[in-house]
Amino acid sequence: MRVFLIRHPPPLIEPGVCYGRLDVDCREPARFAAGLRSCLPAGLAVYSSPLRRALRLAHELSPPGSVRVDPRLSEIDFGAWEGRRWDDIERREIDAWAADVAGFAPPGGESVAALRARALGFAAALEDDAAIVTHAGVMRALVGHWRHLPVADWSRLEFAFGELVRLDVCREEWRP
Repeated sequence: MRVFLIRHPPPLIEPGVCYGRLDVDCREPARFAAGLRSCLPAGLAVYSSPLRRALRLAHELSPPGSVRVDPRLSEIDFGAWEGRRWDDIERREIDAWAADVAGFAPPGGESVAALRARALGFAAALEDDAAIVTHAGVMRALVGHWRHLPVADWSRLEFAFGELVRLDVCREEWRP
């Protein structure tokens, strides 16, 4: 099965602000879509996170009314950290996260393990090739899982805004 993972365009938010589930808009989705269309097969199903920065790009990539929105494609929920400057988050909390990347959840948020579980749950339900417009966290979880990388190495996976990553994945590798 072919999967085309696409990261949303640059968000309209000040640099240095923690945003995960925070629903912010994006810059120039039509321009990013124009650059991506030639890389996608015609008629490909397009799935999207419900967050505006992904959804606007997904709508630009597909015919009206055809985007399939799935909340499992949302970015990680940073809970009480959402909308705060990274520099203003308590150092001990950041250190606790670094010490347990998979298991730590910010206050009121979710862990990377929870993000991984929902992203893989989405992937396991796919039945055909798909374009998936989502976020760096979801992309790291899926690519990290399919490449059999330790969770601690996922943060090294870099995906630029508007980047497309094509993966050919065997169905047996979809399961958590």
